[in-house]
Amino acid sequence: MIINHPHLGPRDASEFTILGDASLINRPDWQAGDADDAFYNYQYLRDNPAGLHRELWFHEQGDRSWLVVTRDTVTHAVIAVALASDVAKAVKAKTAQKTATKKVAAKKTATKRTAAKKTPAKKTATKGNAT
Repeated sequence: MIINHPHLGPRDASEFTILGDASLINRPDWQAGDADDAFYNYQYLRDNPAGLHRELWFHEQGDRSWLVVTRDTVTHAVIAVALASDVAKAVKAKTAQKTATKKVAAKKTATKRTAAKKTPAKKTATKGNAT
């Protein structure tokens, strides 16, 4: 199997060591309330799919870089290769964007609530029904 390294070009798979599922890049937050369950799932529960799968590969006999290799586990055809650092940066940027979007949405909701509290209710006067 040939892996097309982003910097070094086509390399034989024997130069690499496979670590496993590329979802290991998405490490759970250790401060979260469900950290124990999240780390158990992160460490022990993995899929073993037949078909396209993203895996971490280490270029042990080369430049010692980590790669995310997307390959077909049935035919062993390599579909895409990217540096793990680039993938991790993209994941962090996407997570930061989602967090920022949630904060903006929460701020808009809080602003609407504050505006609703500040507007006085209209009083309607009824004739002849004084108690």
